[in-house]
Amino acid sequence: MIAVKGVDGLRIAVLGLGRSGLIAARALRAGGAEPVCWDDNPAARDKAEAEGFATSDLSRPGAFEGIASLIVSPGIPHLYPQPNPVIAAALDEGIPVDNDIGLFFRSVGETDWSDYEVEPKVVTVTGSNGKSTTSALIHHVLTAAGRESQLAGNIGRGVLDIDPPGDGGVVVLELSSYQTDLARALTPDVAVFTNLSPDHLDRHAGLGGYFAAKRRLFAEGGPDRAVIGVDEMEGRYLANQMAEGPGDDRVIRVSSARKLTGAGWLVYARKGFLTEWRKSRQVGSIDLREVMGLPGAHNHQNACAAYAACRTLGLAPRAIETAFHSFGGLPHRSQTIAEHGGVRYVNDSKATNVDSAAKALEAFTRIRWICGGLEKEGGLEGLLPSTKSVLKAYVIGREAAQFAVQLRGVESEVCTDMATAVARASAEAEPGDTVLLAPAAASFDQYDSFERRGEDFTAQVAKVTAGG
Repeated sequence: MIAVKGVDGLRIAVLGLGRSGLIAARALRAGGAEPVCWDDNPAARDKAEAEGFATSDLSRPGAFEGIASLIVSPGIPHLYPQPNPVIAAALDEGIPVDNDIGLFFRSVGETDWSDYEVEPKVVTVTGSNGKSTTSALIHHVLTAAGRESQLAGNIGRGVLDIDPPGDGGVVVLELSSYQTDLARALTPDVAVFTNLSPDHLDRHAGLGGYFAAKRRLFAEGGPDRAVIGVDEMEGRYLANQMAEGPGDDRVIRVSSARKLTGAGWLVYARKGFLTEWRKSRQVGSIDLREVMGLPGAHNHQNACAAYAACRTLGLAPRAIETAFHSFGGLPHRSQTIAEHGGVRYVNDSKATNVDSAAKALEAFTRIRWICGGLEKEGGLEGLLPSTKSVLKAYVIGREAAQFAVQLRGVESEVCTDMATAVARASAEAEPGDTVLLAPAAASFDQYDSFERRGEDFTAQVAKVTAGG
């Protein structure tokens, strides 16, 4: 555990007692603070009290008397669409509001590493899509190369639940916009921006606010190296702001959409080949077409970002390439779960928005597409150009019929539930087809998470492929 520094003897309020909140309370206590905890859920309060934490209703008048700061879990709105009443009260009284990410960076920043031969590094990854795969891939490459690495944040363990990094150790953090938006300290050594597409717009009052939350990691974090996806204008703008000129190799531009040219440090994927250019010459190349854990252009973008981050940490191109081939991918993200009768079954339940679903559709041919769920803002219009390889859509969700109506030009069948969709797609599939779950929607109309949805898909595939 990372004991929080600079809090000894202070009373610190903790709002939200899910995974990150409870870990933050433990880390605060380890640092000598007195956590005062609250969650609207009685079961969560009971769990905290069972660990010896004091609980107190932070919404009552006078609740912040003697409180030094408020630590907030990422799922609780602090500004838009409107702040949680407890946070609003803290803001009114001038109580500093922070989260576990801010506590982590402050604590790491105040640690004395003078006894270490090599100071530990922190690599952060943010963006709309691909940040989990990119983070996991960086961690995998480092581990395969014999480097100490820990994966945490929005993936793996809570950021304060990891061990203090060892001599030369690397901490890889996946950070969501909810986490970067509120953290009072952001000081990564290497920061990665994958891409940007509309998501969480209500939480950030629009696309500009969403991008601003991501941008904080770079503009306020001041990383030594910035790896930035430049396939969208926001990425190009961010790279321009971070670089002092075209040849500034503190900024590494990455792309999976086009060949990059110029005097800087560039990593791009084109026609399945990753290429690294530095100081106007090629210094590395990897054939990604046979890397089974990274199918499609969107995963090639993840590969470019991970490759660039690992190169900043001193790894050789061949070592990175070798590790890529042993990467199995992440569950629910373009994950091949079965091949049966010449048909491939792919679980991409994490494709919860239009952009990520479009990238999944572009990664395969002859697709029998299982889609649908709780539709997000903006509709499905942006998805339609990516449906050229779709043989048929099998639509699930409570509003399946309405979802199907928007799939203009795509043959579709309203199935409503996963069992029916998998059974119908499997029955109609022929050798060479791919049955792909890429919902383009949230899961909460039928499941409590995208993971549960992906697990149901996997279970139904097991049923239809059993016995042969």
